[in-house]
Amino acid sequence: MKELSLASCLKLKAMIRLLVLFLFLEISVSEIIFEERFDDGWQSRWVKSDWKRAEGKAGSFKHTAGKWSGDPDDKGIQTAVDAKHTAISAKIPEFINKDRTLVLQYSIKFEQEIECGGGYIKLHSGYVNQKKYGGDTPYSLMFGPDLCGTQKKKLHVILSYQGQNYPIKKELECETDKLTHFYTFILRPDASYSILVDNRERDSGSMYTDWDILPPRKLKDVKAKKPADWDDREYIDDPNAVKPEGYDKIPKEIPDPKAKEFHLRYYNFVNRSSHVLLSDQPDSWDEDEDGIWKPPRIPNPAYKGPWKPKRIKNPNYKGKWKIPYIDNPEFEDDPDLYVLKPIKYVGIEVWQVKAGSVFDNVLICDDPEYAKKVVEEVFANREIEKEAFEEAEKVRKAREEEVTRMTLKLKEQERKVKRGEEIGIMIEDTGVGIVIETNTERMSFKAVISTKPLVHSEAAVHSNDQC
Repeated sequence: MKELSLASCLKLKAMIRLLVLFLFLEISVSEIIFEERFDDGWQSRWVKSDWKRAEGKAGSFKHTAGKWSGDPDDKGIQTAVDAKHTAISAKIPEFINKDRTLVLQYSIKFEQEIECGGGYIKLHSGYVNQKKYGGDTPYSLMFGPDLCGTQKKKLHVILSYQGQNYPIKKELECETDKLTHFYTFILRPDASYSILVDNRERDSGSMYTDWDILPPRKLKDVKAKKPADWDDREYIDDPNAVKPEGYDKIPKEIPDPKAKEFHLRYYNFVNRSSHVLLSDQPDSWDEDEDGIWKPPRIPNPAYKGPWKPKRIKNPNYKGKWKIPYIDNPEFEDDPDLYVLKPIKYVGIEVWQVKAGSVFDNVLICDDPEYAKKVVEEVFANREIEKEAFEEAEKVRKAREEEVTRMTLKLKEQERKVKRGEEIGIMIEDTGVGIVIETNTERMSFKAVISTKPLVHSEAAVHSNDQC
C-alpha cells in the first residue's frame, strides 16, 4: 500500500474535522429568534400603540412583578387600566419556519378578577405600523387564554392561511387561578403540533385534522351499506339451552307464610281469641263494603322472571360495522400547510374588563428543549410565588371580613335608629308635669305629661309634633 504524503495526511485530517463540525452543527444548533424577560431596556424593544387613544379607550402597561411573585426582581408588563384596549408590539428578526420547528411561548398571571378579557399573544407578518398596532392588525398566529365569567375559559390557537383566520376545532381550556402559567405552542414541519401548559402537554394533533383549513383527505362513503351477511352481534342466545321443566308454572307471588292470623279492621272484637286464617276469607267479609278478599302475599323467591337462554360469544361475530372512508376528490394537499408567512413582529393586544394581567418570558425559537428549560428556570421559585399568593389571600380575606363586620354594624345602627332606640331624649320635671323632648335629624317630638290627679280618667298629654 502506497504511503500518503504529509500534505495529503494534513488535508485528510482537515476534511475530517470539517465533517465532524458540520455534523455537530446539524445536530446541536438551535436558534433563539426572540426572547424577552422585560429586564432593563425593554422599552427600547417594545412600542406602545396609540390605537383607540383618540377615543379615550386606550389602556397602558406598567413594569412590575405584580402583587405576588417568586422573584420581585423578575418583572413583566401588567395591564393597568380597566375596560380599555391595551396594545404593544416588538419588531423581531425575520423568521421563516419552512423546514423548521416553530416554538411560541410566554407566561401570564391573572392577578385580577378579570370578569371578561383576553390574555393572548400574536405573531405578525409583513409591515406593521407599531404606533397604530391594534385589534384590526392582521396576524399569522394568535395563541393564549380568553376568559369571560365562569363559563368561558378558552385557550385560543388561531392560524392564518391565505389571508383567512382558522381557529382550532377543539375546545381547549386555559388556567383560571391567580398564579403564573406558561403557555407553549409547537408547530413542526410535518404539520403536527403540541400545546403545553407549564411544560405539560395539554393537547396535540395535526393541522390537517384539527383546523378546517384544507378539505379532509377522506370522506365517509355515503353509498356504502352493511353487507347482508355481516354479523355484528357479539353475543347470542345459546342454541343448546333448554328451559327447565315446570319453569313457567312457578308463581310470581305466594301467600305470606309468616302471617298467622288476621283481625278484621272493621270489627272491635270483644272476644280476643276470634281470628281467621290468612288462607281463608272471613265469614263476616262483605265484598260490597270490604272489597274483594285478597290474602296478603309476598314475592316468590323461587320466581326468576321470564325464562331466557344463557348468552354465549357469537362465533360468527365480525365486529361493529363501520362506514368505510374514500378519497375526497376535492382534497388537494399543500406540503407547506404549516409554513406561516415570514414572522416579523410579536404583539400583545387585549381588552379586559378588569386590568391586572402580567405578561412575561416571551420566547420565539425553534428548540422545544430550550423552551422547556426556561419554564424550569422560572418555576424554580414556584413555591415562593404560591406562598406569597397565599399570604396575600389571607390579608385580602381579613380585609373583606373587617369590611363585612363594619357593614353589619352600620346596618344594625341604622336599624336601631329606625326603632328609636338611639334617639337623644331630654326629660325635665317642671313641677306640674314632666316634659319629654327629642329633636334629631330623623324626628322632632315634645310631650308634657301632667303630674296632677287625673280628672274623669283623662290625661293631659300634649304634643306639638308626631313621631
